[in-house]
Amino acid sequence: MNSKSWLLACACLVALHGAARAQNAPITFEPGGQGTNWTWTVFENDTNPAVEIVANPAPGGLNTSSQVMRFTALQAGQPWAGCESQHGADIGTFSFSQANCTIRMLVYKPVTSNVGVKFARADSGAEPEILVANTQVGQWEELVFDFSSRIGTYGGTNVDQIIFFPDFNLAGRTGNHTIYIDNVRFGPAIQPDGPATPAPTPNHSQVISLFSGAYTNVPVSTWSAPWDQADVSTYLIGADEIKYYSNMVYAGIEFTSPTINATGMSHFHMDIWTPEPTAMPTAFRVKLVDFGANGVWSGGDDVEHELSFNANSNPPLVTGNWVSLDIPLSAFTGLVTRAHLAQLILSGGLARVFVDNIYFHDGSVSVDEPVQRPVVARLEPNHPNPFNPSTTLRYELARPGHATLTVHDLQGRLVRTLVDGGVPAGFHTATWDGTDSRGHLGASGVYFSRLAVDGVPVETRRMVLLK
Repeated sequence: MNSKSWLLACACLVALHGAARAQNAPITFEPGGQGTNWTWTVFENDTNPAVEIVANPAPGGLNTSSQVMRFTALQAGQPWAGCESQHGADIGTFSFSQANCTIRMLVYKPVTSNVGVKFARADSGAEPEILVANTQVGQWEELVFDFSSRIGTYGGTNVDQIIFFPDFNLAGRTGNHTIYIDNVRFGPAIQPDGPATPAPTPNHSQVISLFSGAYTNVPVSTWSAPWDQADVSTYLIGADEIKYYSNMVYAGIEFTSPTINATGMSHFHMDIWTPEPTAMPTAFRVKLVDFGANGVWSGGDDVEHELSFNANSNPPLVTGNWVSLDIPLSAFTGLVTRAHLAQLILSGGLARVFVDNIYFHDGSVSVDEPVQRPVVARLEPNHPNPFNPSTTLRYELARPGHATLTVHDLQGRLVRTLVDGGVPAGFHTATWDGTDSRGHLGASGVYFSRLAVDGVPVETRRMVLLK
């Protein structure tokens, strides 16, 4: 083989490899478009009537497409009846990144119920579906599915099958429901609609803290257990970190190594913020589980109790404001022992919840005035923003100090360290070229720059990389 033929062959192999690593999208169901001639298999739908590609039942407005997918959910079918593409051959093989982890799709339904989207690997391995309910009937509506928490996970890597659950309703159907799906698109991560200000600073003096910037936290085994149905990520307000739960049906938080002895505590505290509607009968539930002296789940001596909060409780649930739940442990009447607490389970009707200041306390309040740190440094917004391929970060130190300027992704993971060392007083600049510590260019999406001086967090800024 001559050199020209060898180079051509290599180029073809690279092209084929690249094509195999990207999803075939958008899925438009148009003539000659993605999804139209895919092999769709229907499951758990009684007689399993086939998926159909049909004319748009209501062209105009949000959807001017000529063709859409039609799925008939039978009353006799299972609540999780759905359809799936063929492994590999249809959607291709790809992994989630910040460039493709937000999925938008149009639905047209006769009822309000959850729509589920799930992805599976060639070995049939998968993580749970993400459920989003439509709010409109008899018209096209866009639903948004956030898969950002699947970036880098087993179920978000090398997936090659998409699965739809068009009418996921565990209460069952009152009849046959015809659902239309169209224009399934993959886009970059989006910043969640979250609080603009931090939760109130706690002032209890004797605490056992799971998560709070005001205290030293005990070890937490996981903020989202493998058995739960929720996604968790880090949300930043300045330098304040907050846990953000999305796609939440129930979230399992475990602290098993070691368990917590709260026998000397009198209250459980957490602050929550939600953008979701909180009118009755919506509820938010908090469950504490004690594993007993043997320290294992289902060991015969477990105890637990769950409390529910709503718009009529004290305190009431509200939308768009921090709510401080400061709960006497005596209210958890079934929690007759508290020496080996191991689980906190959050559930209810709120799909998106921001939580902060999760701790146990004995009721005592600190009488010391909070220490006011002088402003010794600041981090300015990067410029340009959004940017491609590089951006400049400008920061100021009022006095010399050890400055650390770092870049983090949407999940709070360190991407790049730009500055780490002694810096004189005055203004300084640093440039980020969009690459990580190994020189790999990052995906499009949201990143955060963080400045700390002498180990004290100063400021965090939001940056958007667009490629």
